[in-house]
Amino acid sequence: MSDRNRDFDFELMPGVPAGLPKGEEILWQGKPQAMALAREAYKINWIAAYMLAIVVWRAGGAYADGGAALMVATGLPYLALALAGYAVVYLLAFAQARASIYTITSARVILRIGAALPITYTIPFLRIGTARLDLRPGGTGTIALEITEGARLSFAVLWPHLRPGFAKQTQPALRCIADAQNVARLLADAAQAKLNEPVVTMAPVGAVLAAE
Repeated sequence: MSDRNRDFDFELMPGVPAGLPKGEEILWQGKPQAMALAREAYKINWIAAYMLAIVVWRAGGAYADGGAALMVATGLPYLALALAGYAVVYLLAFAQARASIYTITSARVILRIGAALPITYTIPFLRIGTARLDLRPGGTGTIALEITEGARLSFAVLWPHLRPGFAKQTQPALRCIADAQNVARLLADAAQAKLNEPVVTMAPVGAVLAAE
C-alpha cells in the first residue's frame, strides 16, 4: 500500500513519484490550507489564548505593583514572546502544508507528505473501507480514510495527515483541504466506478473446448 521505497524517485508528475500506469488518470490534486491546518492540527488558537493569558496575568500583576508604566514595561516583552510563539507555530503548519500534495486518481489516493523527509503513501480504493468527511465552516474539511484490516500505518509518520483521536487505528486523511465536500463526492464517485469495473479472467483453452 505504501510506495515508501520510491520516495526519492524523480517525480514525473508532482505528488506522483513513479508516474501512473496506463489507463489511470489524475482526477484531483490539492494540499492542506495552512491556516486551517495550524488551527486544527497545531491548535494555534489554544496556544495563542494560553500565551495571551500569561501576558494579561503578568501585566496585571505589574500594574498592581507599580502602575501603568511598570505594566507596559513588563507586558511588552511577554507580548513579543507570545507573537513570536504564534509565528513559529504558524510557520510549522505552513511548511507542512506547502510540502504536502494529495492526489486522487481513478484507482487510488496518494499522499505525498513530510516537510523534512518526504514520504509517499499509496492507498488503492480496494483498501479503503469507508471515507468520512469532517466539514468545517468556509468549505474546508478533512476526509479520513478507514483502511481495511491487515494494514498498519505509523501515527508518528502520518501526523498531521490523519484523523484526530484514532491513534491505535491510524486513519490517513486529506487534512484541511478546500472545497472538501466536492472533493469527497469526487472520491466517492471514483471509488465506486473502480469497484464496479468488470473483472475479466482468461479461462484455460482446454476448458473452453470442453464446454463446446
